Amino acid sequence: MRLPETVQPVAMRRVALVAPAGSMPEALAVVADTGLVEIDPQEVTGRRNGVVTPDQLAELAAEAVAGHGAEALAGWAPEEALPSLTGRLTPLGAAVVPLARPVGSEPPTLLRRRGVGRSFSPLVETYATIPYDDIDPTLFAGLAYVAMFGMMFGDVGHGLLLLAAGLFIRTRRHGRLARLRRAWTFVVGAGIASTIAGLAYGEFFGPTGVLPVRWIDPLEEPLKLMLVAVAVGAVLLAVAYAIGTANRVREGGWSYALYAPSGLAGATLFLGGGLTLGGAYAHSSWLVLTGVLITLAGTGLSFVGLAASAGKGGARFVEAGVELFDLMLRLAANVASFARLAAFGLTHAALGAVVWDATTALWSAGGAALAAAVLVFLAGNALAFGLEALVAGIQALRLEYYELFSRVFQGEGRPFRPLRVAAPAPATKEGLS
Repeated sequence: MRLPETVQPVAMRRVALVAPAGSMPEALAVVADTGLVEIDPQEVTGRRNGVVTPDQLAELAAEAVAGHGAEALAGWAPEEALPSLTGRLTPLGAAVVPLARPVGSEPPTLLRRRGVGRSFSPLVETYATIPYDDIDPTLFAGLAYVAMFGMMFGDVGHGLLLLAAGLFIRTRRHGRLARLRRAWTFVVGAGIASTIAGLAYGEFFGPTGVLPVRWIDPLEEPLKLMLVAVAVGAVLLAVAYAIGTANRVREGGWSYALYAPSGLAGATLFLGGGLTLGGAYAHSSWLVLTGVLITLAGTGLSFVGLAASAGKGGARFVEAGVELFDLMLRLAANVASFARLAAFGLTHAALGAVVWDATTALWSAGGAALAAAVLVFLAGNALAFGLEALVAGIQALRLEYYELFSRVFQGEGRPFRPLRVAAPAPATKEGLS
């Protein structure tokens, strides 16, 4: 399945680093300088993330297979880097020789991440390393995260504060805030999404009346907000199933994807259930019938896939039946879980309403109460901003990991760790004396 290079790992090639006898240390030094080759064996004393000391580089050279006047070490390298590697090694009489990919092996994962994709990458990296054969879901994950955050943090005033904070972080290149600079896209995206949701809710530092309700009033229409949240969740799950199905095809072919709960089988079950509920809501008998038929097809495919993975013997059908029941329950729970987008959006609106009611009550009293009203407004919004930002961030992350990534990923890959030589430690005064 061919995909754009930006959504799939860099093509890796199994290679052998071959050098004349006795010159492997020099060849390894050149390779380490390029940072383009991961060398076996993986376990070298003290080695971390591919970084070695000069002494460990000598140990690694000693592991080379020698014979017929040459030495060789196996490893992995980006296929596109092979010409430049050859050019660097030729003066030493060394070369990187492409090899066939060993059966059952999985190449390390190296991703092409620039711009927004690079900024969103921690969201995926903290969950798992993307398998080599899988699609990179980073952009989808980042956009889904900020959209879910915005629904729970819908307020134009609070959203603009987040947007300003994100732009400020982006300018920080030194000091403590410089460590947060990589996350500026998250903050800016969350601010934009919160501002858009706030426009829909008519919230500006609470229900101040500055903005009209353009779509949904969370406090007056909680059921409508709940239905919208579940619908948004269904769309995100559908995208996750599409990515998961593509991943299953790339991992094991169409036969594997057809019966995988996170592939076509699960996607068909999800689609059928959605059409059935949609038909019932719209009072469409033909849509209900279509949904039921698709659900039955998805149920059958899922049962076959679960039975095949359960082992041998008659007990596997019982086990598959139990797992199928659990799969259907979890699917319903996963969809319903997105109702928290509405629940926490409603909580945010309620906190804003409490702060605004207290502010207006004090303001109407006049006199010294005017200063108290200003204090309540500022302190109340600061508390609501900090508390709700934390809650919305955690809940969006939970939905991302448990509901979406569980369908995108079936396993975990391993990161590409190219060989590098550690920089020497700076000399101390004692060392100079």
